[in-house]
Amino acid sequence: MPPTGIALDDADHRQRRSHHYDFKHNFDHVHKSDNNALVNADNSNHSTAGDNHKEDDTYMEIRKMTRYSDGTVKLRNANIELMDQDILYHLALGSESHDLHEMFGDVKFVCMGGTPKRMENFAHFIMNEIGYKLPAGTMLQDISEFSYRYSMYKVGPVLCVSHGMGAPSVSILMHEMIKLMYHAKCQEPIFIRIGTCGGIGVEGGTVIITEGALDAQLRNSQEFTILGKTVHRPAKLDEKLARELKSLASHDDPYDTIIGKTLCTNDFYEGQGRLDGAFCDFTEADKMAYLEQLREHGVVNAPKEVMNEWQQRPQTLVSRYIRKVLAQKGQLKNMFGHQGLYGHQGSIKSPRRFKLVQQESQAHE
Repeated sequence: MPPTGIALDDADHRQRRSHHYDFKHNFDHVHKSDNNALVNADNSNHSTAGDNHKEDDTYMEIRKMTRYSDGTVKLRNANIELMDQDILYHLALGSESHDLHEMFGDVKFVCMGGTPKRMENFAHFIMNEIGYKLPAGTMLQDISEFSYRYSMYKVGPVLCVSHGMGAPSVSILMHEMIKLMYHAKCQEPIFIRIGTCGGIGVEGGTVIITEGALDAQLRNSQEFTILGKTVHRPAKLDEKLARELKSLASHDDPYDTIIGKTLCTNDFYEGQGRLDGAFCDFTEADKMAYLEQLREHGVVNAPKEVMNEWQQRPQTLVSRYIRKVLAQKGQLKNMFGHQGLYGHQGSIKSPRRFKLVQQESQAHE
């Protein structure tokens, strides 16, 4: 993930006797003390000055690899510049078929979530939150409708995109979203994953901001097999962004907002320790021992669907952050009639290439 990125979820809490984890609202980031008591970012667990200095150095190192000096996205793939056209197959967009800078050049926030309907709902929600007005006679349009895979809605500087289920689906989307930000010459785009999760040792309904992501073997990295070789890439999230999000939690919220670690698995059933799959070679005692091991490593949640009324909570926190950033830039009340939100026919550079992109996207089943 680019240097500025984080995940947000809301957690469900289930009884331990159930086949579910006891999960929570997750805004990917969480801290936990030795006695398993959740702690706020403003208590005695504050980082030392030395830790902050080290964090700043790490951030700047990652930034140099992923950003140009003007804040635009730097790709780590020299092949892209040699291509006649870069087709974003699963978004139904292309670098020469569409004027991507015209369509997306003002994007500051890329908000991602699992299902198309959730992100369509979030698009309507954030449109109201930032005071964005559509021109009369227009409506929100799924920009990637011809891909038949992901859904994407643009609300001024906010992109709302579904990423499907599982890490492989998210990985495909992230490749193409990062390339989209590159071609659009977006400056300092912020990636936020919004979703739901199951809490491990936390109250149901808590909003969790992820500070670190661990795989099923409790490694802070993601494993890929590339050309027959195993490659591990670090799973880094923006800790500054996490703290800023945490600071926007209100004392009036009828739920807690915490920061912690998130477990990521490649499987919904056995990978998450569920007992209700078609195959299961472990016992509930085995599962509970694994959950305790997760707790000892500071893991407080893992992906999972939760009650509908809780899904709004992480979205509310994200909207507070977006409103704050836009207000600081004086852009909060200047959100009328951006063409890219409700259609992109005016941004077609080449009708022939546009047709080719549609055909290629539909062919990549």
